[in-house]
Amino acid sequence: MVASFLIALNVVVFIFVNYLYFGSLKLDLILGLNLFFYQGFYWQILSTMFMHGNWTHLILNMIVLFQFGMMLEKYLGSFKFILLYLIGGVFCSLLSVFYVYLSFDGSFVNVVGASGAICVLMGYYAYLDKTATKGLIVAILLMSFVPIFMGVNVAWYAHIFGFICGYVLGRLRVIK
Repeated sequence: MVASFLIALNVVVFIFVNYLYFGSLKLDLILGLNLFFYQGFYWQILSTMFMHGNWTHLILNMIVLFQFGMMLEKYLGSFKFILLYLIGGVFCSLLSVFYVYLSFDGSFVNVVGASGAICVLMGYYAYLDKTATKGLIVAILLMSFVPIFMGVNVAWYAHIFGFICGYVLGRLRVIK
């Protein structure tokens, strides 16, 4: 039920941000994760998890959220599942914004997407099901680096950070 709600929320936010007119207000820059975080836009560590660059990005993320979200929500229960998703996603966002800050080369980077939080779910699942771990690591590496070789801009570090966060949360039994 919570996984379905998260999917619906992501779709609604995408439509809201991309298809409603707000004058000169650039919601993608206000809600995405970027260096404005260091100027007091602290909500970005949460809001970025509900932002997406385009329909393809949104649909692919929601397919993976559906797959792992349904399994983990059934296993953990709704409350623990949403804690895993939000806490893991926020932690992943913090790691990502620090990475963006440390690797700042003068170009503006706006990180958007649920990928980090979804990779938390994948990492958590990889810890739970040892037979799936190697396959999930390969999947994370492919979805992180193949698009880059094709010229698509991907926040590969959010995928890696998310997966590691999820695996560590599973291993430490923080949420069980």
